[in-house]
Amino acid sequence: MIYFDNSATTQLYPQALDTFVKVSQQVYGNPSSLHKLGTVADRLLQQSRQQVADLLKVSPQEIFFTSGGTEGDNWIVKGTAIEKKGFGRHIITTMIEHPAVSKSMQQLEQLGFDVTYLEVDERGLISVADLKDAIREDTILVSIIAVNNEVGAVQPIQEIGDVLVDYPTIHFHIDAVQAVTEFDNLIPHPRVDFLVLSAHKFHGPRGVGIVYKKQGRRLAPLLTGGGQESGQRSTTENIAGIAATAKALRMTLEARETSKENEGQIKDHIRQFLSSYDNVQIYSQEDGAAHILCFALQDVRGEVMVHALEEENIIISTTSACSSKKGELPATLEAMHVPAKWSKCAVRLSFGEGNTLAEADQFIQVFKQLHEKFKVIQK
Repeated sequence: MIYFDNSATTQLYPQALDTFVKVSQQVYGNPSSLHKLGTVADRLLQQSRQQVADLLKVSPQEIFFTSGGTEGDNWIVKGTAIEKKGFGRHIITTMIEHPAVSKSMQQLEQLGFDVTYLEVDERGLISVADLKDAIREDTILVSIIAVNNEVGAVQPIQEIGDVLVDYPTIHFHIDAVQAVTEFDNLIPHPRVDFLVLSAHKFHGPRGVGIVYKKQGRRLAPLLTGGGQESGQRSTTENIAGIAATAKALRMTLEARETSKENEGQIKDHIRQFLSSYDNVQIYSQEDGAAHILCFALQDVRGEVMVHALEEENIIISTTSACSSKKGELPATLEAMHVPAKWSKCAVRLSFGEGNTLAEADQFIQVFKQLHEKFKVIQK
């Protein structure tokens, strides 16, 4: 089987799974408990926090563990709104955010907040000038997806950070769930206040996320109760999942350069092949994320292409795993002004460090066969 759906989820590293199993069996105390089993669990929790902090080159007091990217994005967007509502009710984001952010924004609009949605160009990129023009005296948050999950557009985080240096009271949040291997530093600009990661996107377990929260930035908690995670995220910590996440992140970053080069070669190889067809549109730019390639074959709906490839043991997805079963048109392609007749045909290939050029060649051979088969539909 060829697995080209790594943006939806990745295969768990065997070493991370081994860590998860061992910790589950051997470190079963509650880290909030005072007895020795609790002490052992808390020690492992803090060691994992330190390891993640070292990888992000930040303080361990700035690392918080959640249940995943969706919780992290919800916490930062809504937590900022709650904490800073007395200072302003204006938020800036983009038209191509993950639903964890876009739907949170919609909720806040219902509560009286004013949200500016920045448009994108045909590449899926915002204009930094537009962002600067959108800033108001009552702006409290700028929330930007670093790497778009549908087409792989890499937003100009450096330039955005440079702009926001002049606005120190505005929270700057980036959704970096798809960006773990994209930037040389996981926190790509010192002006970034909040960053969200999700373990199952980098070969860690499902159900664990990481939030970087810069020291000195205030954020209202969404989960209250026992006061875990320094009172910011109450609930008993998933020690086994957190330890496995720390290991998976370390392994992913150690392999980052070689895996990014490999994924880029696969993307370029398939992209060059697809570009030879007049009835194929490609929506992922050459300078976008190395691991994401989005395209559409004219008049062949995305779900049809997904299942046709699945029959040949090639696993891909429509543009977003979170919306694929809902039959929704891709929000990013809509924002890029791609006509519905094309966007409904879009699919996404997403590569991981285990994929090979031989698999790319096999995909190409199968696509050639399917292209001939689908000519009947296109007539």
